[in-house]
Amino acid sequence: MNNLLGILVSIIFIAVIMISARLFEKSGKEASRKYIHIMLSNWWIIAMIFFDNMWSAAILPAIFVIINYLSYKMNLIKVMEREEGEENKDSLGTVYYAITLLVLALITFGPLHNPIIGLCGVIVMGYGDGLAAVIGETIKSPEFKIGNRKKTVAGSLTMFIITMIILMGFLQYSGSDFWGMKAIVVAVIATVIEAVSIRGTDNITVPLITSLLAYFIV
Repeated sequence: MNNLLGILVSIIFIAVIMISARLFEKSGKEASRKYIHIMLSNWWIIAMIFFDNMWSAAILPAIFVIINYLSYKMNLIKVMEREEGEENKDSLGTVYYAITLLVLALITFGPLHNPIIGLCGVIVMGYGDGLAAVIGETIKSPEFKIGNRKKTVAGSLTMFIITMIILMGFLQYSGSDFWGMKAIVVAVIATVIEAVSIRGTDNITVPLITSLLAYFIV
């Protein structure tokens, strides 16, 4: 019963985010996209509350892999898609986001029986990566290039700080030794990965590698 209730709550939660995202369109399409990117990561908390098996946790991410891909190809959910001519228009970031949720649901609700591991990666993806883009565009700071990608010091610093805070909380909760140093190391790795990942692939590389590292360093 809890699993069915969890699916219902999840659908309502996602619908509310999609509808409320339109309020951010006044500040530009990218603002609404980042709002969705950040807020959807909180779905993992709903999953942890209601779902007790990997199949229930994986249903909605699996469905949204398909929906997000169709939206990317046909511009179905306009509030989360980039417009023609925008940078990274060919990015499959929204699809990768759903794939990551699916993979982490299957692994951490399944064989690992530890969805908190997945929470680390998902929240870093949502808040770390999402706020890094927002703050990087809002605060003027020196820029640097990695390949063809332009990054800002403010954005990368935001990614590092948020990741470090999340990992510190996780490692303290888990009773890990040397939790501060471990959190800093993982934060550095996640920040570098976010900087070098191209065309939305950071929605896969950052959360999966962060979760993997969190699992091994506890």
